[in-house]
Formats: sequence, structure tokens, C-alpha cells
Amino acid sequence: MHPTRRTLALGLALPATLAALVGAGPASRPAPAPVPAGADRHGPKPTIVLVHGAFADASSWRGAIRRLQHAGYPVLAPANPLRGLAEDTAYLRSVLAVVDGPVVLVGHSYGGAVISGAAVGDSRVKALVYIAAFTPAKGESAAGLAARFPGSTLGDTVRPQAYPLPGGGTGTELVIERSEFHRQFAADVPTADAAVMAVTQRPVAAAALEEGAGETAWRTIPSWALIATADRNIPPAAQRWMAWRAGSHVTEVDASHAVAVSRPAVVTHVILAAARATR
Repeated sequence: MHPTRRTLALGLALPATLAALVGAGPASRPAPAPVPAGADRHGPKPTIVLVHGAFADASSWRGAIRRLQHAGYPVLAPANPLRGLAEDTAYLRSVLAVVDGPVVLVGHSYGGAVISGAAVGDSRVKALVYIAAFTPAKGESAAGLAARFPGSTLGDTVRPQAYPLPGGGTGTELVIERSEFHRQFAADVPTADAAVMAVTQRPVAAAALEEGAGETAWRTIPSWALIATADRNIPPAAQRWMAWRAGSHVTEVDASHAVAVSRPAVVTHVILAAARATR
């Protein structure tokens, strides 16, 4: 089996207590202010920046974008390069540099690792929202976090392929086999829609999933997390543990990893809760 497949397929037994893994409770952070009635009428609405993860593209946010725009929020959904965690984080910072006013950063899957780094030191980022996402601490990788708990079957469905590196040579990127995509990534999405998603999926560099995170912003910025309990990419137990460690406001929903596509109303509800708490 390809080394990256083995890494993604590994699963460690769930420890007896979550605290044993970190040796401490959730990180301390400023508590978000209570949301007064009519809060949407006070202060500028933050720009909602939506960051997709591996094997997806920005169109996966379509349902949430329509709802957020209907609620009067400015929205931006940039393309995530999916080439390396530090590189992707730097790119997102460049996107944020041209956004005026407060920001709520939302990340799906690997996009959670990207927003965690991009928000460091940016006082305009008022909330972080993790949608079936990775919430890494410094030094942790997406692949390592997925392997920490049993339940992911992603490693059995990905196919490695070569791609040219800008400075010469080749790298390895991963795609989900089209025949496996519906079951693995988007089991609760209609078959015809999942077939389109399989064809349009964005490959992710294996190095991006294996790269350790730098400093992470969830230690100081309030966060929200949506746990997809039928996720076959990131084990729900891993999502719960990361959300607990970050002290996130947690919502759970019976959905696949493609929860932004299959359950956009729930995703929007969580994003709006974060956005309203910042005002």
C-alpha cells in the first residue's frame, strides 16, 4: 500500500478519557459576548470567508452562500490551492489582506487547518468555524489527526498521482477514486450530484496532509464546530476531541463529510451563530 494510504488508514484506539490525550482541559479564550435581541442591526456585519478542503472546491459552499447572502452578509469563497499547509495558509492571508472590516473564517476538512494558521495575529478575525474540519495544534498534521482515532476509510479509496513542482521534479497528489467517491465522501448527497463532485474534485498534495501546523489561532479566538457524525474521512471521534480541546461551541448532525453540500441549512445556522456572537 502507498505510504500515504497507510498513514490515512491507520486508526488508534480511543483512549479511556479525552483528557489523557492532552493532559489539560480546553484552552482558555475570551468568551463571546451574549447576543442581544436585534443584534444584526448593530455594527458592520463581518465578511464570511469560506475555505474548502481536500477533494472539494469552492462550489461546495453554494447552498450556504445563498443563505448567508440572503441574511445580508458579505461572503467570499476563495480557491484553496491544496499544495502545502504553509503555502495554502500564506495564500489565505493574502486573500484576507484585501477584505475590509471584521471577518468570520470558516473551514471545511483540511480547510480547518488552513484557517487556524491564517488567523494568527489578525485582529480582524472575530470567530473561527470548523465544518467537519481539522483543528490542529502546533506540529500536528491532518493525516496524523485522522489516524489518531479509528473510523476513517479514506486511505482505502485514494489514488496517488504525480504532478510537476514549480522548481522542477514531481510531487504526489491524491484523488478519491470516482467509483468510491459517493460512498466515501458524500454518501448523503444525491447520486447525480455526487457524480459531478467526483469529476470536479480538487486533488490535494500528499505533503499538505502530512505537514505539521504552525501556530494556531483557536487558542485565542472563539470557535464553533459542526460535527458530521457519519463522516468517513475524518472520524467523528476525532472531530469531537479537537472541538473539545479548542473549547468550541459544538453542533452535531447526521451527515457525511460533504455536509456543506448535503446539509447547507445546518451549516449556515452554525456560521450565523458565530457571526452574530461577534457583534
